[in-house]
Amino acid sequence: MDELMELRQAVTEGRYADALHIIDELDEMARDDKTSKIFSFMEIILIHLIKQHAESRTTRSWDNSVYHSVYQINRVNKRRKAGGYYMDNKELLDTLSEAFPLALKQAALETLEGMCSDKELAGKVNQHQIIAEALRLIETP
Repeated sequence: MDELMELRQAVTEGRYADALHIIDELDEMARDDKTSKIFSFMEIILIHLIKQHAESRTTRSWDNSVYHSVYQINRVNKRRKAGGYYMDNKELLDTLSEAFPLALKQAALETLEGMCSDKELAGKVNQHQIIAEALRLIETP
């Protein structure tokens, strides 16, 4: 990582303002990585919840994918050393809302034998109910 070498050089040379700027950049990069992973797992949860709602059924595979994704979100979201979480419940809700259209497109390919477009599938499920259910599964204490 070039940033770490730059940080070391800035500290060694006593350029503390530059060092703090690099630390801020590293922190933002780490946060972006965490939130991207969380977004991906949210998509998986939403895909399976959409399929469950659209087909009024579930499978062990869908349930397992939801369980695994919830576990991974909670693992990635927790700040180990600093304590707390990368994303609070408001940010989790906003991210679920952002992920829903992508999940809907994928779910449309996989549910009801792929016979519905994502727009048609959207008419068969309650987006707010699905997002609320997903949030209940993953929300932080």
